[in-house]
Amino acid sequence: MSHRLVRSGLALALTAALVACATGASDPWIGFGPNPDLPAPQKSLLPTVKVAEVKGWAAGEAPTAPPGFVVTRFAEGFDHPRWLLVLPNGDVLVAESSSEAKPPKGVRGFFQNLIMKRAGAQEKSPDRVMLLRDADGDGRAELKTVFASNIRRPFGMALVGNTLYVARDDSVVRFPYTPGQTAVQGPGEKVFDLPAGRNHHWTKSLIASPDGAKLYATVGSNSNVAEHGMGEEVGRAAIHEFDIALGKLRLFATGLRNPNGLAWEPTTGALWTTVNERDEIGNDLVPDYMTSVRDGGFYGWPYSYWGGRVDERVKPQRPDLVARAIPPDYGLGPHTASLGLAFYTAEAFPAPYRGGAFIGQHGSWNRRPLNGYRVVFVPFRGGRPLSPADGPPQAFLTGFVDDDGKVRGRPVGVAVDGRGGLLVADDTGEIVWRVAPARPTAPLSPS
Repeated sequence: MSHRLVRSGLALALTAALVACATGASDPWIGFGPNPDLPAPQKSLLPTVKVAEVKGWAAGEAPTAPPGFVVTRFAEGFDHPRWLLVLPNGDVLVAESSSEAKPPKGVRGFFQNLIMKRAGAQEKSPDRVMLLRDADGDGRAELKTVFASNIRRPFGMALVGNTLYVARDDSVVRFPYTPGQTAVQGPGEKVFDLPAGRNHHWTKSLIASPDGAKLYATVGSNSNVAEHGMGEEVGRAAIHEFDIALGKLRLFATGLRNPNGLAWEPTTGALWTTVNERDEIGNDLVPDYMTSVRDGGFYGWPYSYWGGRVDERVKPQRPDLVARAIPPDYGLGPHTASLGLAFYTAEAFPAPYRGGAFIGQHGSWNRRPLNGYRVVFVPFRGGRPLSPADGPPQAFLTGFVDDDGKVRGRPVGVAVDGRGGLLVADDTGEIVWRVAPARPTAPLSPS
């Protein structure tokens, strides 16, 4: 790359940062709720860029939970721990995987790689699943061992009977599993393929239906708003359903830009997902969200957002699809990178938490001020999230960004363990945290 190109690229990045400094809001709950305020789209020559320096956790440091809860290092020393699966015997599987640098295309691609590297990404993926076991129940795993290796960027995992399914970045594979088993051999047997190619959003989440008959897998878009053409988006921005007995794969829901977390809501039995929305139309657009997922439902991407709000950047438009776009159920804030999703169905936490949703927010790289970098709790009643007026969201686990704006860690997957504690996979911090009540009567702190 020539010095002139590098200088022009540096100027581009600097100008983007200066533009970003002039914009932004500081309300940590902007874009939250069933009907969040949505400002008018903002067009700018350069995108907002704000990437915090990664510093990690010092010895003895931990995130902050509400009063009455204690946070422990369940296990540490990981390499990009992303996703969690709690097995019936209490063992915990941790998928380790990372974005990897791609040959840059032009100045923009070159500096995108630099930005992601600064954010703690773009490293060689470990391609591994670890197993943790806390046999004595003290909140710290005594056993940490490699459960599976050489799995191309593992993410979602699901256990059905004696078969463990793991979602790679291009497919789903399976392994035979026996309770108490601490390792499997080989890369797994492929069950079905998932869209890959450019793989702009490569993470694939996975969940089994309650009866174990079907699998549901997420596939994110290959772009921000289909700027590479819809030909690259076939089968993407969607949730796929796989019938295990019939071996058939079909689209279950579409128009979901980058769905990640999957969970069954305990009251209604509905499937819910967390979704990362589009960028580059404003500091406060578009809120990421969580939503119940309807069979055959279309949720707008790329043609519209939050129902029928048309994104004018997308050409040609599809008014027929916009007309049936389903608005999300609950906004989770703009550019928060909301990933992990777990409904609290145990009894260890105080009653106000039961039935509500915990969301791991990985954090923004394209907003000023930073947004996300926390685990949020949203209360539910009757299978629906409460409005902020009736039941405000809570910043349940914080401290991932220090007072100087440096990042200690970035939450991703969340899961409820066999004793009712909340486990949090901290990607950049390379730790799995556990949050549990210090006293059985711990109150729900105000937001």
